[in-house]
Amino acid sequence: MGETRHIVHPFAPVMDARCTVLILGSVPSVRSVEEGFYYMHPKNRFWPVLGALTGENYAALDFSARGAALIRHGIGLYDAVYECDIMLSSDAKAKNIVPADIPALIGGTRVQRIFCNGALSYATLVKYHPSLEPMAEKLPSTSPANASYNMPRLIAAWQKICEFIQQD
Repeated sequence: MGETRHIVHPFAPVMDARCTVLILGSVPSVRSVEEGFYYMHPKNRFWPVLGALTGENYAALDFSARGAALIRHGIGLYDAVYECDIMLSSDAKAKNIVPADIPALIGGTRVQRIFCNGALSYATLVKYHPSLEPMAEKLPSTSPANASYNMPRLIAAWQKICEFIQQD
């Protein structure tokens, strides 16, 4: 059936005071934990979607450079779930959720919008931090499990972040 894992968020946020947008995932995948950075499953479309929106070739960059490129565009990156029990990488199977402290994360930044990569991210954010709901928006997940969205459709849906980011 699948193995349940207990995860405490393993990565630091990608964030600094200049960020105007925060992109929140849900829980790092098994592959991301193994690799040591966000969205590392080869079929996850996060980095190609962000590359299409910012003009960056994230695949050619190491993790530090990916983070620096995001920040250069005013984009912060973290996850809504700080700790949970989850079956493999299935968001639908997340239990015992402890939310990340998003208000503290964005305090002292210029974040105007929080874009949630999928349903669990959004649901966790608004459940535990309802005061942030007016600045939050759910976007379709870049996960390969979201097969109803092909790349052009994902890019079109995610295009709305361009209004808030810094373009070179």
